[in-house]
Amino acid sequence: MGHGGNVIEELKADHREVEDMFDKINALPPGDARRREIADDFTIELVRHSVAEEMYLYPAVRARVAGGEAMADKEITDHATVERLLKELEGRDADHSQFDTLVARVISEVAAHVADEEARLFPALAAACTPAELDELGDKIRSAKAKAPTRPHPAAPDTPPMNKLLAPGAGLVDRARDLLTGRGRS
Repeated sequence: MGHGGNVIEELKADHREVEDMFDKINALPPGDARRREIADDFTIELVRHSVAEEMYLYPAVRARVAGGEAMADKEITDHATVERLLKELEGRDADHSQFDTLVARVISEVAAHVADEEARLFPALAAACTPAELDELGDKIRSAKAKAPTRPHPAAPDTPPMNKLLAPGAGLVDRARDLLTGRGRS
């Protein structure tokens, strides 16, 4: 969840962590109950990561990067697609007929999003910010992830200021639900 380093290092570490989870779920046979646990784990990480990016990364891209408005809009659209898929996946057991299809779609969407961020957005941000600014953004991202929701909320706002106001409350409720159900402890 918190890896340290500047914003780009932090988010790339998150990307690798989620890719590892995707490898783990793909290594298990269809219908294996452990696939549900891994789906919960990557859902938690993807939601936290997305909320933090929407709170701090994309506003910084809009403010500092030439063409940043369009870049940020595209990434937020990608997040919305993944969040809708995660919401569909949330209520399905590993042996449900749509589970594997939804997992494959999430993996495909996330892989495309990660490739785009790492090839276009991160280099543009690195060129537009000082190392100190990137470090500060990394700290903000880590703080946001610690308070962020752990479940998909597709109807929640995805831009400031409303996302910064509502996400911590949703995160508190989600973490309480997770504590009660044992979700995310694998």
